[in-house]
Amino acid sequence: MADRFPYGSIEPAGGAYVVTPSDSVDLPERVRGITIGTAAGAISYVGWDGATYTTGPLPIGTHGLYAKRIRATGTTATGLTAWSAASPPTHQKPIPHL
Repeated sequence: MADRFPYGSIEPAGGAYVVTPSDSVDLPERVRGITIGTAAGAISYVGWDGATYTTGPLPIGTHGLYAKRIRATGTTATGLTAWSAASPPTHQKPIPHL
C-alpha cells in the first residue's frame, strides 16, 4: 500500500475513489477522509495503526479518518468515496541570499 503523505499532514486531498467495504482487502492507498454519499450510517475501519474502529452513526457528508481498510462488517453507511492525499510536494533548491 502506498504512503504518499506523512501522518498528520494537512495537505488537500489529491485523489478519490469509490470504496467497496471488505473485511479482508486493504484499500489501494491509505486514506485521510471518506464521504458518505447515499445513506447515513456507521463506518467500521482498520486504522493506520492496525486497530479496528467503528464510528457511531454519521450523517451524509465528508468525515476525516485515517484508514487502510473499510470493513464490510459493521459498516452501514453507503455510497462511500475515499480521499487520498495530494502528491508529495516537489522540493526546489532554496533561493540564495544576496
